[in-house]
Amino acid sequence: MQEVAVAVATRVVVTGFLPGGGTERLAREVEVLGPPAEGVDRRVWLLEAVREADGLLCLLVDRVDRELLDAAPRLRAVSTLSTGVDHIDLAACRERGIVVTHSPDVLTEATADLAWALMLAAARRVVEGDRLVRAGGFHGWRPDLLLGAEVYGRTLGIVGLGRIGKAVAKRASGFDMNVIYWNRTEINPMEDEWLGVSRVELDELLAKADFVSVHLAYTAETHHFIGRRELALMGAHAVLVNTSRGAVVDEAALADALEAGRPAAAGLDVFEREPAVEPRLLRLPQVVLTPHIGSATRQTREAMARLAVDNLLAALQGRRPPAAVE
Repeated sequence: MQEVAVAVATRVVVTGFLPGGGTERLAREVEVLGPPAEGVDRRVWLLEAVREADGLLCLLVDRVDRELLDAAPRLRAVSTLSTGVDHIDLAACRERGIVVTHSPDVLTEATADLAWALMLAAARRVVEGDRLVRAGGFHGWRPDLLLGAEVYGRTLGIVGLGRIGKAVAKRASGFDMNVIYWNRTEINPMEDEWLGVSRVELDELLAKADFVSVHLAYTAETHHFIGRRELALMGAHAVLVNTSRGAVVDEAALADALEAGRPAAAGLDVFEREPAVEPRLLRLPQVVLTPHIGSATRQTREAMARLAVDNLLAALQGRRPPAAVE
């Protein structure tokens, strides 16, 4: 009797909820395993789940390292629901011929909005005011109550003029701000003119800016890029905002600087050892903290999920993904 070959279904591991019906859409094309149940050890679950996986759709909290890749001999593609890929060992993936994709661009505007929300909240002491009212401490208007800093007409310094940095710069025009920036690579001078920004050296930016907004990808070179030396250059009135990656800023050094009154305040959406936060930052009233929600709008997260699914399916089908990591 002639043997009949049985087709092996393409299996994909999904490590988290995909907004906008992303998981259901994926399941119409491939066999889907996951996401893990609440309370399950994610790492243990993932190492077991990938053993017969052809594709992996992961989150930025999932480490895709050599241990995981060794456990997944069939793996052909990794799609991450994030712009950053610092949680993925790209070299190890290349060695194995595994395609890696991410979800840039679609979160640019939402993240720029949050950078501005943090800037305004820190400058105008919005969170302190909210706490005061809720605690019953508001007893009427006073001319000295929660005096903050002006935003309109001040100087904004952008560290990293990529997609999100440029989106932040565009919003500054409505506040009639002087915008200066530092970037690792040269920007087209015509683009500088169009955006209304001026390039300066990093030390000059830190010394001159009333607001410093950080927009750098996390790499070995940008680890603690804003550290003790850089913080010491900032003015006593300045506000630091970070919506990029937590370890770009030295949290312990920032806590020391804020306790010493230089800079005046900070707005942070990302942290070095998420979900842990430097304990002293939690106690400082002039620090506004949000739980890594830069891209957390319904529209943006659904767009990220669509792109992550598109990327994974394209890679598994031998097509060029819309957003491959080169």
